Amino acid sequence: MTIKELFSQKTVFSFEVFPPKKTSSISVIYDTLDQLHDLKPDFISVTFSAGGSSNNALACDIASKIKESGVTPVMHLPCINYTKEEIRGTVEELKRRGIENVLALRGDINPDIPPKNDFRYASDLIAYLKTLGRFDIAGACYPECHPDCESIEQDIENLKKKVDAGAEHLITQLFFDNESFYSFREKVAAAGIDVPIEAGIMPVVNKNQIERMVTTCGASLPRKFVKIMQRFEHDQEALRDAGIAYAIDQIVDLAASGVDGIHLYTMNNAYVARKISEAVSGIIGL
Repeated sequence: MTIKELFSQKTVFSFEVFPPKKTSSISVIYDTLDQLHDLKPDFISVTFSAGGSSNNALACDIASKIKESGVTPVMHLPCINYTKEEIRGTVEELKRRGIENVLALRGDINPDIPPKNDFRYASDLIAYLKTLGRFDIAGACYPECHPDCESIEQDIENLKKKVDAGAEHLITQLFFDNESFYSFREKVAAAGIDVPIEAGIMPVVNKNQIERMVTTCGASLPRKFVKIMQRFEHDQEALRDAGIAYAIDQIVDLAASGVDGIHLYTMNNAYVARKISEAVSGIIGL
């Protein structure tokens, strides 16, 4: 069964992980995956940076490890710093490993790495992937507008290009205000985009983490969330528990509003993923 088919049967629940830092052992992420496997997610996606063949190879190894555990892997595939030949090589490697699901991305632009010219946008990559064989292709979307877009309307026009090119379901960037997601969902539907949309939820466990992520993606911070940060920022355990509670509250509200799926940005923290999964298991049918 493909991931696209799952959306017609249930509220999809998935995780995202990323390769460990160069200074850490690969066993660290493998230990995390063993714990995440027990939570029975519908799939686990593996992210990696938009440049660097070694990181690419490591992400492939992690995706293979996920597959061996019996969970469906989804490989992130950024394109801005890759040629068509390099993407084709990665695709052949994914086929060899039996990995059939990808999240097609432009990737972050690194000022220290000149972008290559074969792919300017994720829609270009998606169209190219469609020529290379059968893949289940997901695309990314931004409830509060991509940082590089002038308006949400322009961003949704670009999103329509991704779907028209062949993206079969979408995963949102993290957000902390569900109303932003609901407004985005209405605009997407009005634009004629009718593929499933998973809501990306990040449980915040430390102040530096949220400051870094908000700077990167531009997510707005509701007053309720800011109060939590201010009250517990100097108590790591309290902030972790408050972050878990906030994420659970988001998920419950999203599920009650008929969300297609929840994609949990785990930050490789199996404890946090477990606490959230256990709390919402009866709500989203885990």
